[in-house]
Amino acid sequence: MRIGLFTDTYLPDVNGVVSSIVTLQQELEKNGHQVFVITTHPGMQIVREDHVLRLPGVELKSLYGYVLTSPIHFAALKDIREMKLEVIHAHTEFGVGIFARIVAKMLQLPLVSTYHTTYEDYTHYVNVLHLDSIDKVAKKAVGSLSKLYGDSCTELIAPSQKTKEMLQRYGIRKRIHVIPTGLDLRRFDRSRTDEQQRRSIRSELMPDPDQLLIVFVGRIAKEKSIDFVIDGFSYLHQQQAPVHFAVIGGGPEQEYLQQHARELGIESMITFAGKKPSQQIPAYYHSADAFVSASLTETQGMTYIEALASGLPVFARPDEVLDDLVIEGETGFLFRKPEQFAQKVQQYLALSEAQKQQISEQAVNKAAVYDSRIFVQKVLDVYHSAIVDYRETLRLEGIRPKDDCVELKIVSPEEQMKVLVSLETYFNKGLRKNATLSRDELDELLAEEEQVKAYQSCLKKITARDRTRKEIYDWLTQNTELDIRQINDIVEKLEERDLINDARYAKNQIYNLRLMLQGKNKITRTLRRKGIPNELIEEAFAQEDEQSEFRNALKWAQKLQPTIREKSVRMKKNIMKSKMINQGFSTEIIDEVMDNLSFVEDERTELDSLRRTAGRAKKRYQTKYSGTKLRNYVFRYCSAQGFDAEDIYLILSEMEWDDE
Repeated sequence: MRIGLFTDTYLPDVNGVVSSIVTLQQELEKNGHQVFVITTHPGMQIVREDHVLRLPGVELKSLYGYVLTSPIHFAALKDIREMKLEVIHAHTEFGVGIFARIVAKMLQLPLVSTYHTTYEDYTHYVNVLHLDSIDKVAKKAVGSLSKLYGDSCTELIAPSQKTKEMLQRYGIRKRIHVIPTGLDLRRFDRSRTDEQQRRSIRSELMPDPDQLLIVFVGRIAKEKSIDFVIDGFSYLHQQQAPVHFAVIGGGPEQEYLQQHARELGIESMITFAGKKPSQQIPAYYHSADAFVSASLTETQGMTYIEALASGLPVFARPDEVLDDLVIEGETGFLFRKPEQFAQKVQQYLALSEAQKQQISEQAVNKAAVYDSRIFVQKVLDVYHSAIVDYRETLRLEGIRPKDDCVELKIVSPEEQMKVLVSLETYFNKGLRKNATLSRDELDELLAEEEQVKAYQSCLKKITARDRTRKEIYDWLTQNTELDIRQINDIVEKLEERDLINDARYAKNQIYNLRLMLQGKNKITRTLRRKGIPNELIEEAFAQEDEQSEFRNALKWAQKLQPTIREKSVRMKKNIMKSKMINQGFSTEIIDEVMDNLSFVEDERTELDSLRRTAGRAKKRYQTKYSGTKLRNYVFRYCSAQGFDAEDIYLILSEMEWDDE
């Protein structure tokens, strides 16, 4: 496999990231892979060194020699094309890291990214005024940028669970592989440094080689909290403990720390040895008696592992990345305050040689799981996964807003499709034109699409006619395959946007049905069928004028009254009452209305109505009956129409009959 490692820092720099990259490079090459390193150097021209391509940049002295470079290097693209890479592995998020993403896109290569640095712990470099507001903004920017960079890669590697959880807090949705950085443990085998070399280094680092030598290896930077350790040594100085502190490395905080040591009067207990070549670092570990670091910003803590692999007990502050590394009294000692650090050192000094040897052996055993051969195999598995996933990666070719959603045009070499997503998903996932999607991400979007389509259908139904919560819920249940959770989400979203509002619906429906002269009971039945709760119905009715029910009932009765003809007054009243009940009016309202209606004209013309009714009855029955039988049928018919018996006898007496 041909692999490109893109990094802002590389040999001859000495730090944890460089150690990780060099270890990976060496192990990959041992396994027969071709590795190319694309990095930086302080200069104006591209420098080519065998399999290393160095891009021009500017050295920032305040950031311990970090070389800042542009993310665009078109002149280097020809060199990178000739490498014929199969996978790109970015080890930084900025500078060369951005360039790695540009190259991956232009050359259509899978991109693996390892998140080495907790940038939120480095915001003090831009917050020179030490303002909380600036620090808060800087940390938020780090989170947003980290999410952007994390989501843009094919696979993402975190060196520890702590780092993974941090990335997940940023909202990164990519699959995150936890792969602790490996070490070539053979380099840190104490037997590789002979006794004479150890004595020489101890003499270099302290005036009395027989004292306990505690070392720190790494950048001399604020986030490493070396001043915390120096404060601890001030207590050891007061106790006249036979210990010495050596700082191996360089950085912007060195002058401040030297001054701090002088102010405490302990400069004789501390040696700032400066930067050392990478190949010499193991010998410095082997020459020491213990290792210390008070840093709480490590993503994995490579120097802790290097120290353990060298057989050194580790003094450290409690941190998640050390949970499985520094075991109190077994592989090291934990402290929270400077004075506690001094106490733990005194505790170690009091141990017998046999006990110290046991801690040394346990430290070596603890580091064994970080063997670089295991590390490289796990990284290779991620490379293979990235290559396979990239072949199935889809590209977001087009984005079109559509009502309350977004239509995505997604293409791959084999297919193209259109997928609807909600605005929330569009923004939350950071979707943008020409972004790449994995099959897993596409499956998530497709799973949501039915819900989006259902939501759009609901919008159309609501646009055509106002709907209640129950109507929408029933329609979704009967016409979609959505589960209850998804249905509830849609209904709640419509309610949040005030597109369905049962209280408003009830009020509007009451108004409309009142115009149709419906009574309260009928309106209530209608609203209940629509799923409106009783309390909302009562609240809506409570907002009405108290006399509106009576006025509607009277108006409806006045319209109904002239339509009922050829009936007795009594029958007419009964029919009107029955129809008013069906119209939804209460018996109390009906009685009040009937008392307010005039039936004088009906009473005046009742005999004429009876004559016409009797004539129709005679005509109906005379084909079958005659004589007395016919009169009896006519009588019963007229009686059934509510006419008075005396009036019926009177009218029948006026009529002509063919008696048998």
